[in-house]
Amino acid sequence: MTRSVQPLSRAAVVRLDEIPYDFTRKCLSVLASVGGETVLVTKGAFAQVLEICDTVELSDGGIFGIAGYENAIREQYTMFSQRGLRTLGVAMKTMPGRSTIERADESPLTFIGFLAFADPPKAGVAAAIQELRSLGVALKVITGDNRLVAREVALQIGLDHTHMISGQELQQVSDEALPQLASTVNIFAEIEPNQKERIIRALREAGHVVGYLGDGINDAPALHSADVGVSVQGAVDVARETASIVLLERDLAVLAAGIREGRTTFGNTLKYVFMATSANFGNMFSMAGASLLLPFLPLLPKQILLTNLMTDLPEMSIATDRVDAEWIDRPQRWDVTFIRQFMLKFGLLSSVFDFLTFGALFFILNASPEMFRSGWFVESVVSASLIVLVVRTRRPFWQSSPSRALMLATLAVVTAAIVLPYTPLAQLFGFVPLPFLFLGVLGVIVLAYIGSAEILKREFYNGHVNRTESQLRNV
Repeated sequence: MTRSVQPLSRAAVVRLDEIPYDFTRKCLSVLASVGGETVLVTKGAFAQVLEICDTVELSDGGIFGIAGYENAIREQYTMFSQRGLRTLGVAMKTMPGRSTIERADESPLTFIGFLAFADPPKAGVAAAIQELRSLGVALKVITGDNRLVAREVALQIGLDHTHMISGQELQQVSDEALPQLASTVNIFAEIEPNQKERIIRALREAGHVVGYLGDGINDAPALHSADVGVSVQGAVDVARETASIVLLERDLAVLAAGIREGRTTFGNTLKYVFMATSANFGNMFSMAGASLLLPFLPLLPKQILLTNLMTDLPEMSIATDRVDAEWIDRPQRWDVTFIRQFMLKFGLLSSVFDFLTFGALFFILNASPEMFRSGWFVESVVSASLIVLVVRTRRPFWQSSPSRALMLATLAVVTAAIVLPYTPLAQLFGFVPLPFLFLGVLGVIVLAYIGSAEILKREFYNGHVNRTESQLRNV
């Protein structure tokens, strides 16, 4: 059922008028003069084109009523679709003497054949999807293609196609039921443009963080509704302008690399937030307690500023730190409650060892105000700097190597804090030399603090994992 193709020069075909494609009709019509004959040619979605045809032209040029050939036409279309070919229907009729057309002219027509396009997935797509899956990213396909084409493409890229829904079926699903359904469906086929946004909103309502990749005009609403809209350099202007990210390459592997980099940045950001909030809370608690108990200021203003400056150096170098593989391999979320719990528990732990330092300075060294301030300064800077190496990872700290910059910054700050009271700069900041006995006591306190923090970290994260798994079971 194919029309024989006769070569024509470009000059022999003159376009006279056109009815553009739209998403309601799903077809495009052109009125043209072909070798002196005026014809209307319509191409578009197979079902819509077939619906407006009442005759069919066979390969020998004979024209017959379409009723006797409709099943054969549909079988041919199904065969193309099962091979993964995107297939359009083509129809025509002669319109002698006409120079313009309107929508009413699009029916009835004579069905003359198909336009079948092979659009195989790019090499490496299956591997990229597998890599995304290993990162905990669930890939869903939303397409206007029919179910057969969508299923074949899914097979080619290694995507589970057992859970599929069509646009017509989607219309029967209520807004209340859609979030749960959308979470289980991998392929949405025969989807209308306005349904894409509805699917994205439903996935977000189900609690998912949703990224949407699209490059067409009808993708703009979905790109806008997604948490992250992703388009490509060659996309239409409205898609590029709506997207949060525009890829310079059409390659899913770029997404996987971007996700890894993003999770690394997020992980290091959380490390800094954990350290800054817990250290500030602990210092505030210790300062308030010491101020109530002591007849003098625990630290002078300039000493507080110096403490903050020195402890910030290791924390700032966290931006260069390595992130453990198990963190990168799982999706993570910003959790204010989790951060608050971390701040309270680790902040109070640091205060416990601050007060132990106060006791050692008073009861062992009988420290003067100047020596007290010097001792607390050294302990505060050394413990805050070294504890970064413990808190930066969920593993035992000796099983996770920090970045070179973080290690060097930590060692430099610890050394500077211990040496400062013995240098000429000590007088400028109000410090005095500390007895070597204090350095021995400091070593014991810091080691005990590191060990306690490691134990607390293990219990804290284990409890968090257990609570999370319990919540997931109850969803």
